Order: sequence, then structure tokens, then C-alpha cells
Amino acid sequence: MPPKLDINKAGWEQSEFPILCETCLGDNAFVRMSKQEFGRSCGTCARPFTVFRWNPGTGMRFKTTVICQTCAKIKNVCQTCLLDLEYGLPTQVRDTALALQNEAPTSDINREYYAQNMEGKLEGNKSLLDSSRAQSAGKEMLKQLARTDPYYKRNRPHICSFYVKGECKRGAECPYRHEKPVDNELSKQNIQDRYYGRNDPVAKKIMSTHTTTMGLQPPEDQSVTSLFLSSLPTTATEQSIRTRVVQSLPAIQPSQIKSVVHVVKSRCAFVNFKDRPSAELAAQAWAHGLDIEDERVSVRWGRSKNSAASSSKALPASVSSPVASAT
Repeated sequence: MPPKLDINKAGWEQSEFPILCETCLGDNAFVRMSKQEFGRSCGTCARPFTVFRWNPGTGMRFKTTVICQTCAKIKNVCQTCLLDLEYGLPTQVRDTALALQNEAPTSDINREYYAQNMEGKLEGNKSLLDSSRAQSAGKEMLKQLARTDPYYKRNRPHICSFYVKGECKRGAECPYRHEKPVDNELSKQNIQDRYYGRNDPVAKKIMSTHTTTMGLQPPEDQSVTSLFLSSLPTTATEQSIRTRVVQSLPAIQPSQIKSVVHVVKSRCAFVNFKDRPSAELAAQAWAHGLDIEDERVSVRWGRSKNSAASSSKALPASVSSPVASAT
């Protein structure tokens, strides 16, 4: 009985070919795949789906799909590595740059129901991700960070666990890598964090490096939790600035924004956050500036009270006072 006619298999997914990025597919133009209908449950929505398995190239490990096509289309990601299909970046980097709100539920109760509803809205291979309304600053950031060339090194075999323990006796015939594993935060990755774009160590490293490159390296003083916006539009108000700030930071709760100090005369503002992680996340999202009323606003870190007192002579009188209070 076809799955659609079997009430016990309602919502199960059947497909003819996986949704993959160029890296996972490999450099072999004549790749052979095995197909198993309902071979496993989706790593995000837990619904059974068609599993594909293949070898992307000589000396590479066999790869398999880990999420269903519905979940892949919702986030526009590869079914295997869960990286964005357009930019080749983790979803956390993309969503932070484009200010995209994650609407997919993470609880076991609602995620299967959500996936079934989204499946009815999908047409062919079209993704539900719409970035056309994203600000130009975010798109510019993604173009600079985008991985345009495939990175086949990612398909290498896993490290041999027996070699790590000093017990591997297969030598050169061992299909796994004989290397010592590196124990850092990049070795602690999981499907859920990668898909939903939360606490992804790879995304954190990419955004931190990019922020430093753009001159927004977090100050050593952990008490600094404010960002300084300059060259604001003449029509900008404190309310319009706050609204734009909240819209551009969907991953931060509005309650985490302590205050917005707008200096009309100097066309600048200070956005003060309640904690340092929120300020660092905002700096990463605004690495290329912030678009307010179709104008690009410059962003840099605020100063601590001690440094503000020593540099007050270099700033206008109307600006020197908020610098001290911004921290």
C-alpha cells in the first residue's frame, strides 16, 4: 500500500534524488548511490524519509543523508552537512547576517506537526527561505564570507579509534585516518545546533574571525556592553533606532537591550545591552554596518568609563557624556 494511503505512514517522505551541496556530492561525475525508502528518521523532525548513501570520491568516506527534504527546503540547507546551499555557510551565520527569525519549533511535540504543514507549502525544489527583504549590509557580509569553491577535504574518513588507543593493526590498509584527534570546541558539533543555528561552534568561529577583521574586535574590558552608532539619518529618532535594532537582532530578546541613547545633534546613538554575549552577537551581526532608513550606519564598540574620560577631548561635548554612561 502506498504511504499516502496508509494511515500509519502518513507524512512519511519518498524522494528520487537528495538535495546536496557540491562538496558532499563529490568530484566524481559518475557517483553511484544506494536508496532506501524510510531507512531512518529525520534528524530534526523525526519523520521517516528516503535515505541515500554514496561515496563522493576515491579515498573518501561513505556519506548519507541525515534529514528529510522537507526540513532541508525549509532552511535551504544540504541534507547531509546542513550548510546553506547558496553560501556554503552554517545557518547561524546566514540567519544572523540576514536577520532571519527561526520559526521552526525545537520540541518533540510540535516539530513533526510543523514539518507536515510546511510540506504542503513547498513546490518542487523551491525553498521557503526568502532573503529578498534582507538589508544590503547583511547580504554584503554573506558575499564576503561565502564559500564558493567545494571543500572536498571535509569528506575524508573519520579518525581511527583503534589508532588513537594504539591498537590498530591494519596499518596502511586501514580505511580510517591515522591521526591524533584535536580536542577543541569545533569537535563538539551536533545536528540540532547546526540546523537551528544555535551554539554552533563553527559559526561562532567564522563570525568572530570576521568581526575582528572588520575592526569590531571585542574590547578586553568585559564591562563594555554598548555599541556606538554614527552617521545616523537626520530623520532618525530614538524609537526608530530601537525598532531597527530589534528587527536586525532576532536572536536577541528585546528585553536584553538595556537602553538606546540618541544624540540628535551629533547624529549618533549608543545601544546598551544587559550582558556582554548580547553585545558581541550584535557586533557580529553589524560587522558591515547597520542599515537604518536606507542609509548605512557605522558601528563600533563603546568605551569604558576610564577610557572615555581620557579620550573625551577628541569628541564633541555632546558626545562625551553618553560615552561614559553607555557602559
